[in-house]
Amino acid sequence: MALVTISGYPSAGKSTRVAQIQAYLQQRLAAEDYAGPKLSVEVLSDDVLNLERSVYNVLSGHRSEDSRSEKPARGALFTAMQRQMSTDKILIVDSLNYIKGFRYQMYCAAREMKLRVCTVHVVAAPDVCREWNTNRKDGRTYSTETFENLIMRYEEPSSMVRWDSPLFSILWLDTEIPGEQIWDALTKGVVKPPNGASLSVAKAPTDALHTLEQTTAGIVSQLFSEASGSSSGGKVVIAVSEGVKVDVTLPPRNITLAELQRLKRQFVTIHKKAITLGSTEKGRMDWSEESIGSKFSTFLGEHL
Repeated sequence: MALVTISGYPSAGKSTRVAQIQAYLQQRLAAEDYAGPKLSVEVLSDDVLNLERSVYNVLSGHRSEDSRSEKPARGALFTAMQRQMSTDKILIVDSLNYIKGFRYQMYCAAREMKLRVCTVHVVAAPDVCREWNTNRKDGRTYSTETFENLIMRYEEPSSMVRWDSPLFSILWLDTEIPGEQIWDALTKGVVKPPNGASLSVAKAPTDALHTLEQTTAGIVSQLFSEASGSSSGGKVVIAVSEGVKVDVTLPPRNITLAELQRLKRQFVTIHKKAITLGSTEKGRMDWSEESIGSKFSTFLGEHL
């Protein structure tokens, strides 16, 4: 039903805020006045996936954006998120999520599932995070070098971009969370349609190119035979296949075979791309002889 993306500096108190958000959402779902669908609230985090803080360690003397272990770790988090997202669940992803490109990737995955989304930015001053990181007793401390590197590379969420919106910021000094606003975003917010770029591509049948070539060649051959006997123009009926016929309106002039073949090549070239690369226009691409013949006859009538 919904995806909540948590983002913030290392040791900013994200997991504490996640616990508060989860408790609030569970309380609202269990309330007597709640009449919506039955939902569960689950948390996915680095700790749930047993990802150590060391996956974010930078390589000694290496200034690449990611360490060798961070990319696979991020991939594991994204895969687990995709597997756990569903229409009967509110999923909270508790991780650094400090790269805007990764948050966009998560946003697109949620849209593809037709889920509502929101981003929670857990805000804490770097000095506060340093102190909290140093004083951690749970064995999940970031090394000093890694901590400073993550602070430097952090890309702050912005309410001005669609993949971070709606955005809720919680300061380290706040005792409460904006529970009501988060609840409204997850239960009443607009469900955006999937991005066209994320739709699965509908491939043409394996014989589509052969059918395209054969159908257009047959129409050209018959049309030239009909047109060579008369230059008065008018409507000509062409048999595409058994029981399938199309009409082509000819102009009142002589038509050459070279002209028809040139138009055929143009038509085939236009449609080859849809065959080889596929089309996201599901249900609109029909590669039958009847459909191709109808489109080609219209194309000829417009260009002759």
